[in-house]
Amino acid sequence: MCKDSFLFRPAILDDLGVLKIFEQGVISAERPFDSTLKPDPISYYNIAELITSPKSDVLVAVYNNKIIASSYVKILEAKPYLKHSDYAYLGFMYVMPQFRGKGINKAIIEEIKKWCSSKDIYELRLDVYSANISAIRAYEKAGFQNHLVNMRLAIK
Repeated sequence: MCKDSFLFRPAILDDLGVLKIFEQGVISAERPFDSTLKPDPISYYNIAELITSPKSDVLVAVYNNKIIASSYVKILEAKPYLKHSDYAYLGFMYVMPQFRGKGINKAIIEEIKKWCSSKDIYELRLDVYSANISAIRAYEKAGFQNHLVNMRLAIK
């Protein structure tokens, strides 16, 4: 399978069933990195809102008419002290296990960069758990650089 054998398209509301399964895959993968998550069932995203909002897009990768990967991008307002007024936030990166390691994440990010450019957005940010080394490496391969470190202290 090569990058040319799958295609990208915006998600539609009919995709919600598959996307909710993917969301649980993301949560399952991240649960070992975050002891503050509530027990299942939990949900991270309002996927229907992300699909229908003009300020966001849910992108899916399709192979043989089957959704194999997902991501979302959302335009957010930047802090007033920054040079840019808006930026894009990337999340919901999920690739079905049998399709991992084939460059799909990087290709999705390239598609998201095109969407951002079409909206005159020129900065893309994301959050990743500091202990999730494989995800950090994948994002670095796609051109992301470590920018801020979010720290926490459990008081109780």
